Amino acid sequence: MKPTFPMLIDRVQSMVIDFIIIVVLMYGLSQVLGKLDNVSPQWIHIVLFFTIWFLYEPFFVWLGCTPGQYVKKLRVRKETDINHHINFIQSLMRYVIKMLLGWVSFFTIDQNQEKRAIHDFVSESVMIKL
Repeated sequence: MKPTFPMLIDRVQSMVIDFIIIVVLMYGLSQVLGKLDNVSPQWIHIVLFFTIWFLYEPFFVWLGCTPGQYVKKLRVRKETDINHHINFIQSLMRYVIKMLLGWVSFFTIDQNQEKRAIHDFVSESVMIKL
């Protein structure tokens, strides 16, 4: 069976869902940590916020998909075998390139049949739509 590749709008919508979840997580965490101000040092707050922001997507992609990708029925897979997830290093590399390039990374989506962004090429991944 030939895979279906998502349009840019599907990818953007899944990113918006994930962004909203990250904001809610950060808000919830700030509320909990606010009540523990006398107990936890400030550096713990900083580490937790960076952990949520920078490991959310790589961690979930490594497990299969982010919540936003789940809702939009998108999955990140290995370029050479779409039946397998990418590993954590690939997922982290994919996310770092995606963050460094921003929207520029998506300029290649309409230039190839698999709708791959620059960060997909670098991490040897492909996004499919179920």
